[in-house]
Amino acid sequence: MTPRLLALTVLSMLAFAGNSLLCRLALKQTAIDPATFVAIRIGSGALVLWLVLRLRKPAGRVEGNWHGAFALLAYALAFSYAYTQIPAGTGALLLFASIQISMILYGLFIGERLSITQSLGIGLAAAGLVILMLPGVSAPPLLHALLMIVAGIAWGAYSLLGRGAKDAASATAGNFIRATPVALVLFLLHALTSRVGYDAAGVAYAVASGAVTSGLGYVLWYAALKGLKVTHAATVQLSVPVLTAFGGTLFLDEPVTGILIAASALILLGIALVVLVKKRPA
Repeated sequence: MTPRLLALTVLSMLAFAGNSLLCRLALKQTAIDPATFVAIRIGSGALVLWLVLRLRKPAGRVEGNWHGAFALLAYALAFSYAYTQIPAGTGALLLFASIQISMILYGLFIGERLSITQSLGIGLAAAGLVILMLPGVSAPPLLHALLMIVAGIAWGAYSLLGRGAKDAASATAGNFIRATPVALVLFLLHALTSRVGYDAAGVAYAVASGAVTSGLGYVLWYAALKGLKVTHAATVQLSVPVLTAFGGTLFLDEPVTGILIAASALILLGIALVVLVKKRPA
C-alpha cells in the first residue's frame, strides 16, 4: 500500500467515525433536533459535493438517481433519530454490522453462495447483534437500536444502487442534491408540528458532518477504493466501530462496557470471516 493510499484510507475511516461522533455530540450536547440536523447535513453535503464537481477539470456532470436519493435520506433520518438515545460506539457497531449483513444477504438472494466458514461468520455476527440488543443495563433502547439497523439497511441499499455508477463521486453528489429539497420539506413539516431546536454549536456540528465527514469523506473514500481490493475495502471498514467507541469515550465520556466488547468481538470476527474468505461460485 502506497503512502498516498494509506493516507486516503485512514482519513476515510476517520471521517466515517466522525459522522457518528458529530451526530451524537450534536444531539446529546446541543439544542438541535434530528430533523434540523438532517436538513443541514444533507444540504451542506450537497453544496460541497457540487463544488467538488465544479472544480474538476473538466467540470464533472451531476449523476445519481431518485432511488439513491431516497435511500440516502432514509439512512440519514434513521441514523439521526437513533443517535438521540444510543451511545456513539454502539450505534456505529449496529450500523456497520447491518450494512455488511444486509449486503451479504442480498448477495445470497441473487444466487451467490457462501462457504462453511462464511456461514459461520454470519452466525457469529448475528449472535453479536442479539447480545448487543438483549435487555439489560447496557443494552440500547430497542426502538432506537432498530432505527440504527434500518439506517444500516438503507445505506446497504444505497451502496448496492450505486455499484453501477460510472463516477461514484458524481452519483453521490447527484443523490445529495436530489435529497436536499425532500429533507427541507420534511424539516418544514417537522416545524409545523413540533418545536424546532437549534443553536450555534448544533448547526456547526451538522455542517461539519455534511460538508467534511460526509461530503469530503466520501470523495476521499472513492479515491481510496480505486487502489483497494474489494475484500480489503470491506475489512478496513470494520475499524470504524472501534474508532467510534474510543472517540465516544474520549469526547462524550461514554463507557466501553463488557457487552459492547463481547458483541464487537463477535460481529467484527463474523464479518471478517465473510469478507476475507473467497465466495463459492453460484
